[in-house]
Parts: sequence; C-alpha cells; structure tokens
Amino acid sequence: MKLLPLAVGLLLSASPAAARTVVVTADHMIDVIEGRVVDAPLVVITDGRIESVVAGRDAPMPPLPEGAVRIDLPGRTILPGLIDMHVHLDANPRYGGHSSLQFTDMFWTVQGVANARAMLHAGFTTVRNIGSDHFSDVAYKQAVEEGLMEGPRIVPAAHALSATGGHCDQTYLPPSFGAVAPGVADGEVELRKRVREQRKYGAEVIKVCATGGVFSRNTEPGQQQLSEAELRAVAEEAHQWGLKVAAHAHGADGIKAAIRAGIDTIEHASLIDDEGIRLARQHGTWLAMDIFNTEYTQAEGRRNGVLEDNLRKDREIAQIQRDNFRKAHAAGAKIVFATDAGVMPHATAAGQFRIMTQYGMTPMEAIQAATRNAAQALGRERDVGAIAVGRYGDIIAVDGDPLADIRELEDVDVVIKGGEVAKGDLSGAGRS
Repeated sequence: MKLLPLAVGLLLSASPAAARTVVVTADHMIDVIEGRVVDAPLVVITDGRIESVVAGRDAPMPPLPEGAVRIDLPGRTILPGLIDMHVHLDANPRYGGHSSLQFTDMFWTVQGVANARAMLHAGFTTVRNIGSDHFSDVAYKQAVEEGLMEGPRIVPAAHALSATGGHCDQTYLPPSFGAVAPGVADGEVELRKRVREQRKYGAEVIKVCATGGVFSRNTEPGQQQLSEAELRAVAEEAHQWGLKVAAHAHGADGIKAAIRAGIDTIEHASLIDDEGIRLARQHGTWLAMDIFNTEYTQAEGRRNGVLEDNLRKDREIAQIQRDNFRKAHAAGAKIVFATDAGVMPHATAAGQFRIMTQYGMTPMEAIQAATRNAAQALGRERDVGAIAVGRYGDIIAVDGDPLADIRELEDVDVVIKGGEVAKGDLSGAGRS
C-alpha cells in the first residue's frame, strides 16, 4: 500500500507534544462497539482523551479552543488502536534453543526496546506482556510513561508462575547450574506468595502456567502441571488484590481446571475440548488463542536454533489449535486477539487477523477481538478499545477498507497514541 502524507491543518507554534486539543478527521471510522462503519468522523481529543465524536459530512463542528491541532486523513479509514493480549517484548525469535545463551542476561531487556517500538508502529497501542525476566515489562511500562522510550501502553505480568520443572521454569540447563525461574512455586501457599511478589514490583496481571508448553524442555503441552486447587489459590489471591489472571494452558484438562478455578483468560487453549468450550462459555472465560505464529516457527525455527523437540510439539498442536479456534468461535466462546509475539517477530503481529478470518471470524469480529473484546477482558473499557468519549485518543488509520480486506491491518499508515502521532508521514504539514 502507498503511504499517503498526513494532511495537517492547524498547528501549534510549539511542538505537537504541547497540544492540548487534537482534531482527527477521516473518510470512514469503524465503530467496534456497535459493529458498524461511520462516514466522515470527526474526533476531538483533549489532554490525550477523546472529548467528542461526531459523524456525517453535514454534522456541525464542535467549538474548538484556539491553537487546536487538526489531523485530516482523507481517503483513510480510522479504527481504535489495536490491543494484543499476549506478547513477550523481551523475547526475540531469532535466537532459539540454546543460541540465546550467547548473550548477557540484560541483552534481552535492552533488545526489547526495539520490539516495543515495532508493536506500536504496527498499530498496537496497548499490549499485555504475559511474562518477562528481570521485571523488564514493568521497566518498559515505566520508561514509556516517562517518555524515555517509544512503545504502546503496557500491562505487565512480570514473572510467570510455574511448578518446579514445568513450563515457565528454567528447563534448558543441567542441575549443576541450579537454575530456577523466579516465579516457580509449589503448593497453594507458595503460589499465593509469588502472586504478592509480582504485584509488589509492578505486575498488573498474573500469569500462571497450568500445563506444559511448546518452547520448554521436558514438558508436553497437554500435561497439566498445577492442580485445580493451586490454580484456584492463584486466582483468589490475584483477585483479592484487584488483578486478573492469565493461564498458559494447552491441554484439555489444564484448561478445564483453570476455568473452574476462576482464571480470567486461557492462553493458547490449543487442545480445548467440547467440555472446555462449554465451561468457558458458562464462566465467561476469555480464550486467547495464538493461531498465527506457527507459520514463522516452522519456516524459520530450525535456522534460528529452535530444537527439533520444540518444532515437533509445535507441529503436533498447530492445526488442532486452529480447528479448535473455529469450533470455539462457532460455539459462542469469548475470544480476544493474542499472538504470543516474540515467538514470531513483533512487527508481524497483525498477520493473525488473516488467520482468524480464515478460521471462522468475520473481519469485524476479528477487529473487535483486538479492540472491544480485549478492553473488556482487561477490565479497561473506560480507557482503551474504542473510539469513544472518555477513552484514550488511540487511533490507527489505513488507506483501504479492512472489512473488505483484513490484510490492510498488516500495513497501518498512521498511528496516534493519546492524541500524539507515533507513526505517519508529516511531510505535507503546513500552517493555516
């Protein structure tokens, strides 16, 4: 797609960052709350939040303060900034298996700065980072909010909780290293303590690994590794502190145990069965199914050092997960957009929209999964997920119609976060 320049009307004499009021216009807007397209939208953003939204070419212009910034996007369709509910900003798929051991520990935190920028420029203005090392996701959030790095709004989980020897523990090193992941806990009391530790140091969501996984050694995706009582202890403790819980769960038994325990979102849900889908509907549990990244893993994983055992596990569950995504959607389960970015390059996350529509969703449903639904699952409907009064001025624009071709979202032209342009060609700007 050709990147058209932004047509900017009124500009402040100072820098754009000093603007208090920003006006955004476009040809069309996707209203994700109502599931419709609105023509000729005009969005007023004051101090980073949306003050008003009017539509229609004959709609009266609301009164604007002197010095308001106007961003006109002729020929464009605007929609809310996207939300990816499962990312790992401090991961990099270029280094798989033992090849990651060539770097110092803090390499992973540093290289994540570029990943955060890549996700923002891909149109993701909010991400939920589900597990990190060294509290790096908390650090990214703080640095973004302090204006020290460029990135989306980040909901950090800090360290993932795991059983000893399970997925999310350190399973690639021999016993002489004594390597234990910081989120490891066994039993309800230890798990409750780990929840408190993550919250103490900045976690805003808790991740717990209920089953084995693909990218760990000596675990199988279908194997449950925490009991339902342990999972319930995590959920109860987190909810007491006002935090939601995400459970990594590939296997059917682990999925059902996590749902019954009160977990809020099920990550991957690859081997979910009919009972699991029924329970998810009954409990209102969200499914976060990463059905895109296998393409990268199978194409590039061996070259990147991913071990054959990990490639095998990915092959074995990939198509089953996609088929179960279709089944869960058809049954009316609640689904959010979640890619596991870091397993594949962060900049490619929007490629999942294509797979979601191939496996049963309409383009509108796929967009809602990454906006309205994700905001609901986060419990942040007042902040993100829609172009609506009171929410942050997070807007993206494309020069085509994503409802006709969902791949338009793989090449976002303009990204606005909190009323500030994060991506877009401003070469056509002028004064009036």
